[in-house]
Amino acid sequence: MGKVKIKRKSTLIDMTAMSDVTVLLLTFFMLTSTFLQKEPVTVLTPSSVSEQKVPTANLASVLVSPEGKVFISIAGDADAELKDTWGTEALRKTILDEAVTLYNKQHPSNQVQLSAQDREAFSKINMFGVPFQVLHQFLAMSQTEQDKFISDMTQKGVGIPVNDNKDMEHLNEFQIWMRAIYNSGNDNLQKAMKKGEGIAVKADKDTPYDVVQDVLDNLQTLKMNRFSIMTALKTEQD
Repeated sequence: MGKVKIKRKSTLIDMTAMSDVTVLLLTFFMLTSTFLQKEPVTVLTPSSVSEQKVPTANLASVLVSPEGKVFISIAGDADAELKDTWGTEALRKTILDEAVTLYNKQHPSNQVQLSAQDREAFSKINMFGVPFQVLHQFLAMSQTEQDKFISDMTQKGVGIPVNDNKDMEHLNEFQIWMRAIYNSGNDNLQKAMKKGEGIAVKADKDTPYDVVQDVLDNLQTLKMNRFSIMTALKTEQD
């Protein structure tokens, strides 16, 4: 009796449906993800058990590097298409104008003059940190040159000057920027700052304590008594 031949089944698998699902998932994650903004220096924050997330809109972020250099990032409303909202780029231009005006009033013999191109360049920058006298030179650079300049922590012209100033008639440069942010005209940002959700301070665990203390004291001197301290979530090993 002859052997019965078993009909071989094709091993070919139609992957069309799998590919469609993969593309849909990829598209979903791309549209719903929040991309990390570029920062001039890597900061390793201290650990804590707090799980509260820092907002991504209507926020002034203050970063203090391990070398004690201070930088600021500004974010406006998430949806600038709605009525009475501020887009991030428009907000940055307004804050720049306000800050330069405040600085020039306090330094009439050494005023800063910025062009329309400078204002446009500033609106594209996520995080900045140079003295006012270096601002025009910095904004005239290409993005690559800006990144290279601001990431060099040995540069004297890197970092917003800050000290323990308590004289509200003669603000230091960090205080000028924070005052300009509060006076920007963006009601949503101002309300967030009053609630303690509009200011976040991020410092490296090795940052000199006196610099961090100056930043916090400056905020309190400006009556900005409510702010967040950014930390990393503590793990079991910690």
